[in-house]
Amino acid sequence: MKNIKLDGIYTVSEDIVAREIEGELIIVPLVRGIGDLEDELFTLNKTARAIWNKLDGKNSLNMVIDDLTVEYDATKQDIEGDVLGLVAELVKRRMLIEVE
Repeated sequence: MKNIKLDGIYTVSEDIVAREIEGELIIVPLVRGIGDLEDELFTLNKTARAIWNKLDGKNSLNMVIDDLTVEYDATKQDIEGDVLGLVAELVKRRMLIEVE
């Protein structure tokens, strides 16, 4: 698995489309091999959606973590764990890419 870097900048892959429908963020793969073979649609919970919305291809994960620490009543360590876990999973599934 690719190393996720706190100073890395990540953005949504062009191989997916994400839409908010009735309060849920739905991610739809546009090409084969994205995500799991059994699943065609993906949804993100509230925590994951808050992280996803900050992954704009401009801010490093450190900046995303700092922003979320100000916005939510959680420790920086907990937020960092959530961010790194989600980004690692979505990079593995090719839903996020690192900006070079």
